[in-house]
Amino acid sequence: MITQHDIVSGAHFATTDRWGGVSAAPYDELNLGGAVGDDPGAVGANRERAARALGLDPAAVVWMNQVHGRDAAVVTGPWRGDAPCVDAVVTARRGLALAVLTADCVPVLLADPVAGVVGAAHAGRPGLVAGVVPAVVEAMGSLGADPARTAVRIGPSVCGNCYEVPERMRDEVAAAVPEAYATTRRGTAAVDVAAGVRAQLARLGVPEPPAQPVCTLESPDHYSYRRERTTGRLAGYVWLEAPARGAGEADGEAVA
Repeated sequence: MITQHDIVSGAHFATTDRWGGVSAAPYDELNLGGAVGDDPGAVGANRERAARALGLDPAAVVWMNQVHGRDAAVVTGPWRGDAPCVDAVVTARRGLALAVLTADCVPVLLADPVAGVVGAAHAGRPGLVAGVVPAVVEAMGSLGADPARTAVRIGPSVCGNCYEVPERMRDEVAAAVPEAYATTRRGTAAVDVAAGVRAQLARLGVPEPPAQPVCTLESPDHYSYRRERTTGRLAGYVWLEAPARGAGEADGEAVA
């Protein structure tokens, strides 16, 4: 269920695999995506299971309506009603978890524990080119985060050896982010989104994140849209430990 859960100075980074949930095939088992055709009741149950496994209140998780863009929203609580179309969210509210859904795209989880700010971004090929990574770092900076002390985790995604694309598409991506230029093991054109994300983070002054060994296309334990098309979604979570009881924080709602 939870494949990784790192804690850095009170900032939590976690990612899921596809097991331990209640969804039926082809979404089996722990599908956390609400817009892929799965039974909404199963998705809700899975989200609750994953949150509980992480020690989170399921009602204190912010999900996004991801559209492969670069828009980032600052949030102070869960959305009231449907989530807006954004591909990055940031918060300075402790105990509020930010979630990003993926099934080959790169989940980018960021935290500056000193400033008390976290961010999550959905970086697919279009979002990489559009600049969702600089957008989330900028939005965190608006709350006082410093790129130089920001810790980052990159979750499971399709690797550059597997993400085959037409040559023209590779050239278009590489024109914006040269480090994303890749070649498959068969020698065909490919894009390495994770390498592009790392390069953008480095140019922004963010320290290098740890290596991520999982390729979703190659791993049967993870969802892959390129492998299965109709399938579920993994989740990456980032949050800051809630204040001690009695410290108190004002209730709030999400704002863009």
